[in-house]
Amino acid sequence: VQLVESGGGSVQTGGSLRLSCAISGRSNENYFLAWFRQPPGKEREGVAATYTGFGGGNIYYDDSVKGRFTISQDNEKNTLYQEMNTLKPEDTAMYYCAADGWWLLPEYNYWGQGTQVTV
Repeated sequence: VQLVESGGGSVQTGGSLRLSCAISGRSNENYFLAWFRQPPGKEREGVAATYTGFGGGNIYYDDSVKGRFTISQDNEKNTLYQEMNTLKPEDTAMYYCAADGWWLLPEYNYWGQGTQVTV
């Protein structure tokens, strides 16, 4: 499985960005997919996760982004998205997409190279 993120950049406080993660090589659609981030000088932390199994539509957000970030996936385009609104300076981090794990626990098997978000 290969993951390639894009869409990061610099934005002012209160602004918005949409991150994309192109996914290739996975054998089925029922993966946990997630976004993590690593702020400067801090450990990587989970942001949002989604899973199409269990009947579909399963999403979980960290409290720090709830109501501001939206995770979604387009299976036809094999792409995971994260819409980020009302961005704050504390959202500054390298953002990673991940596949094949469990909600926001860090033990995911596949990771992208990351995309930088600066607020």
